Amino acid sequence: MAPTKLKIACAGLGRMGKRHALHFLNRTPRAELVAASSPDEAELAWARTHLEPYGVVLYRDYDEMLKQEGLQAVVIASVTTVHAEQAIKGIEANLHVLCEKPLSTSVEISQTVVDAAKKKPHLKVMCGFSRRFDSSYRDAYDKMDAGLIGRPSIFRSQTCDKLDPSGFFVAYAEFSGGIFVDCSIHDIDLALWFFGQDSQVKSVASSGITAVQPELRKHRDRDNAVGIVEFYGGQIAYLFASRMMAAGQDDATEIIGTEGKLQVNAQPMSNLVNIYDASGIRREIPPHYYGRFEQAFVNEANEFTACCLDDLKLPMKLTGAVQAVKIGCALQEALNTGAKIWFDETGRRIERAVM
Repeated sequence: MAPTKLKIACAGLGRMGKRHALHFLNRTPRAELVAASSPDEAELAWARTHLEPYGVVLYRDYDEMLKQEGLQAVVIASVTTVHAEQAIKGIEANLHVLCEKPLSTSVEISQTVVDAAKKKPHLKVMCGFSRRFDSSYRDAYDKMDAGLIGRPSIFRSQTCDKLDPSGFFVAYAEFSGGIFVDCSIHDIDLALWFFGQDSQVKSVASSGITAVQPELRKHRDRDNAVGIVEFYGGQIAYLFASRMMAAGQDDATEIIGTEGKLQVNAQPMSNLVNIYDASGIRREIPPHYYGRFEQAFVNEANEFTACCLDDLKLPMKLTGAVQAVKIGCALQEALNTGAKIWFDETGRRIERAVM
């Protein structure tokens, strides 16, 4: 008989880790948050107020947390550089794993997570691409899958963050993998979802600028970038990433088919309130990514829990997370070299002569 509640721990208590911890603590009825870890004293101080009073055991050391008796699963929301390492340790400890995106900033390291998961097929190991759990994206996918727009051919998507003058993104760029791996990875995953999880990339090209944060160049990154991904099968994805939106979070997607198109969040809004003032008529939009996708994260927590407890199939393949990193890394390389990068139909990198 399946257990009534999934005993889960949270690794990392930064901005995203706090959200995951609170979701599993308060908004996932079939889960019980039993432990959390962070090497950061400020994060642990937050946890002593918001988690420990509810029976959550706190740890400085991730490895020690994995030894807690009765633990069944772990959600990894630590810094990107340790995602793969912590995921593999969780798998080796015989725990189900929900890992924040991306698995790693390296294709090879991301693949090691897939390899570890293959050795423990009874475990549920998932990379958390939150937009797959958003009701609007799911509705768009269902309509496309039903043939409403014919054959999907062009995918146009953007992830645009509100301008943050604090310098956070400059410091973060040192280990984020760059704007395509960190920001556009969501759009890349969506393209793989809508075009088919096993779609093979044919070529990538990209370009970018530092419009407001020139310091990003020291980390070989940009604050605005455009990428074009061509797939075998005649499909193209156009990706735009920006970190200088003045109004707030502006994430939108368009799927263009042979008989029509679908748009998701083409006109972002926080709610249905119109503001009439001296500037005209306007609506406010969410100030950050979480403001747009909060419910998607909650859905993700609940569905992952159900998959673990009821032995259900996960909503996406773990190999797709590696494919997304491969495309993101190639786009980042193209951004810095100016070269178009090609792949053969098996996914291997190839060189093409230039006239």
